[in-house]
Amino acid sequence: MESMHRIRVLLVDDEPHILQFLALGLQNEGFEVRTAPDGERAIMEASRFEPHIIVLDVMMPGMDGLAVCRRLKAEGRDVAIIMLTAKDEIDDRVKGLMIGADDYMAKPFSFEELLARIQARLRNQFPSLLAEIRLGPFTIDDRKKEIAYRGAALELSPTEYKLLKLLVTKHGSVLSKTNILNIVWDYDFGGEDNIVEVYIRSLREKLGDKEHRVIRTLRGAGYRVDLP
Repeated sequence: MESMHRIRVLLVDDEPHILQFLALGLQNEGFEVRTAPDGERAIMEASRFEPHIIVLDVMMPGMDGLAVCRRLKAEGRDVAIIMLTAKDEIDDRVKGLMIGADDYMAKPFSFEELLARIQARLRNQFPSLLAEIRLGPFTIDDRKKEIAYRGAALELSPTEYKLLKLLVTKHGSVLSKTNILNIVWDYDFGGEDNIVEVYIRSLREKLGDKEHRVIRTLRGAGYRVDLP
């Protein structure tokens, strides 16, 4: 079974603080990460590491990111390349896409945006790698429609599965009852919104969450799952 910790990401940038920040963040998300400070090292690491995703800065001394992208794509590597460009350098974005880059981001950017872009490339090019996702103490297996908590599989109804998956994958975000109803029960749900409270109560019982520390209630706002 493929899982998140086996997804390999290569970060290429000549700014050490950017490499350190991104590497730490992605490692905390469960990715296997390596870094390269320049284009030549990037080529060598790509050959050894065989990453699924390369986050590649355009502006680097020596071999720049465009040259690296061109060479890797010419070699026929099965890799998704996300180019990092300066804010106003539209030409770099166009050139990158024309030589085979799969996406680009303009600096400065948020870590959350990078994570979303990586997830989008994985869904598009490596969907089997996302069949099982580990997020904190949770493991979500979409093929089995099963969620494990601290290594133990939970006995969930289809609706409970959808609700818990939503809360866990959107961890850190507050989801209102309306949002939950629209996503889990679809937009044409005609019942009372207290159905959400009923299912939250059931999930808490199955998680042993008597003190509501796993699924938190924010009065007047909704529910949130915080992961370590």
